[in-house]
Amino acid sequence: MNKVLITGGAGYLGSTLAEHLLNNNYEVTVLDNLMYDQLSLLHLFKRDGFKFELGDVRNKELLQKLVSEHNVIIPLAAIVGMPACKANPELTVAVNYQQVADVLEVLRDDQKLILPNTNSQYGSSDSIITEESPFKPLFGVSPRMRTDLLVNDFTYKSVVDGYLVLFEAHFKRNYIHVQDIARTFQFIIENYEKCKGQAFNVGLSTANLSKLELAEKIKSHIPSLVIKKDDFKEDFDKRNYIVSNEKLESLGWKPIYDLDYGIKQLIEAYKLVVNKNNQNFTNL
Repeated sequence: MNKVLITGGAGYLGSTLAEHLLNNNYEVTVLDNLMYDQLSLLHLFKRDGFKFELGDVRNKELLQKLVSEHNVIIPLAAIVGMPACKANPELTVAVNYQQVADVLEVLRDDQKLILPNTNSQYGSSDSIITEESPFKPLFGVSPRMRTDLLVNDFTYKSVVDGYLVLFEAHFKRNYIHVQDIARTFQFIIENYEKCKGQAFNVGLSTANLSKLELAEKIKSHIPSLVIKKDDFKEDFDKRNYIVSNEKLESLGWKPIYDLDYGIKQLIEAYKLVVNKNNQNFTNL
């Protein structure tokens, strides 16, 4: 049986991934310091095959001990987003870089390492982004909810405020449901020999959309939504790209959750979130 170690497994993606792998008969250990006081894994403690280690990936001895006990390693612990990284650059390097270096130091040939990354690395491009494109350093409901992701943010503001103000509305990005990302990790684990040593873009090929197109998609579910373009301001985030996911799809992986599914799911979920402290649902 595959024994999977997920660092940062109480986060937005990790809490979804941990449950998905348990549902597919994997043993899962999560290492997390719960820096956002999240309770997203409580429902998993009753599950056979689930273990939780309260700790920090900067604890090299603990991290390497756990790595040695598992045959699949997924380092999700990270400081995410430019504002959070800029606020604490030393912590960012320790968690985002040194953690992986410490894992590699003890990784054995019989273990599987799956390293996630973000499309943020591509920055802005006029060409279709493939796995060979140069780096230019960027949705859905999860038990550890985040409203600071673009689809989640736009839907939240649409539900709460009833209007969206778009800067650089023509900028395009690619989206994917968090449950499909969890499915991707399982696919890579089970097809590791075909995938190892390679990079794969993971996205919803029908969702290479501009900010305006995304807003209009949300408006199709919330007809009263008012959309305004502001041509006199700029986003600090200059991401603008169209991503090709053909390489992974050619191996047989396909997403099963479309953008409409995610938006409807978010609208329903925000009935629980809107009366809570929004700071509990953001990494900023």
